[in-house]
Amino acid sequence: MQSPVSAAPIDLPLLHRGKVRDVYALGDDALFIVASDRLSAFDVILPDAIPGKGEILTQMSNFWFARTHAICPNHLLDQSARWPNSVDKASYGQRSVVCKRLKALPVEAIARGYLLGTAYKSYQRSGSVCGIELPPGLRLAEQLAEPIFTPSTKAAVGDHDENISFAQLVALIGADLAERVRAATLAIYRFAAKHAASRGVLIADTKLEFGLDSEGSLLVMDEMLTPDSSRFWRASSYQVGSNPESFDKQFARDYLERCGWNKAPPAPNLPPEIIAGTHARYQEALNLLT
Repeated sequence: MQSPVSAAPIDLPLLHRGKVRDVYALGDDALFIVASDRLSAFDVILPDAIPGKGEILTQMSNFWFARTHAICPNHLLDQSARWPNSVDKASYGQRSVVCKRLKALPVEAIARGYLLGTAYKSYQRSGSVCGIELPPGLRLAEQLAEPIFTPSTKAAVGDHDENISFAQLVALIGADLAERVRAATLAIYRFAAKHAASRGVLIADTKLEFGLDSEGSLLVMDEMLTPDSSRFWRASSYQVGSNPESFDKQFARDYLERCGWNKAPPAPNLPPEIIAGTHARYQEALNLLT
């Protein structure tokens, strides 16, 4: 797998360098997005990359984009027609996409089918998640009766996302748009969860991003249903009450929790076995789901 670090530099205007992706301008109407091998955890970019990760993320996102287009259109453009002549396709073809330039919504759209992570901590404190009341007595990793939509703010690099209620989302982007985002998020999650279950994988939760095109149409963008943006569990080892075996960056997050890091920059280095184990889990998720 070609690392972007060793590949020829990209001769396009750099618009934004995110936690994982680098976004370049491609004329006035399009973007060239490169998925790096960077790994972020607790909203902090780690000093060690996961080799080949960007290629896995791009392949998996493209798989889901193709299969959910009827549910919600996405940002992808014809890759062969708009690929920039100045960018080496052999180096960047598996980790990059050409896409529409959208007005990104300032929100992370999260669908949860199971109770874990910050949602479980919120439930333990208040019996609710992002203002949604849940039945009493739910246990760690328990499946919810119906998936729930739990948005959060989209933080800048180095800052932390903040969970918000649907009412707060309405105040942020308006009632009509908030309803459209919620409906699209839950529809995509339900479709993906059904497909994944047929492959022996449970999708505990996933995070999507949306934008508006020049006509006001809602499009899903950035990435979709990857090990960076989702919790993937092996169905055969799933048990309520414990953290299931996962195919995502939870493996690295668990190490960071154990090592005593305070979750503020700078992040500690990852041992070689954690880097290798994270890559293996990402690759297995790609193989199982696609």
